[in-house]
Amino acid sequence: MTTALSLGLALTGTIEVLAGAMVLLLLLVFLGVNASVLVLRRRSGEAEGFRVPIVVPVLAIASCLLLLTQVEAEVWRLGIPFLAVAALLAAVAPRRVRRADVETPEDRTTSV
Repeated sequence: MTTALSLGLALTGTIEVLAGAMVLLLLLVFLGVNASVLVLRRRSGEAEGFRVPIVVPVLAIASCLLLLTQVEAEVWRLGIPFLAVAALLAAVAPRRVRRADVETPEDRTTSV
């Protein structure tokens, strides 16, 4: 899957556009990771682990948003279809996990 996506990106334009698309996607990943840090900090009852001051993920989110405003329109046009596919996969994945949790081993052998 990754190879197909990389090949698709490589065939769509110049190396500058490809690099810009990579920057766009990485910024969005960093944005999601830092938002997850904020969510995990709010959960109570979780095991203590690595803790970071709240200002760090907040500043990281702000810097990602600022950098996203600098991404060129051509890069956004190239990256939006990949983001749409990722959003679709993210929406489908929890349903598949719930369905797998409900099935028993006997269900799997009878459905084959």
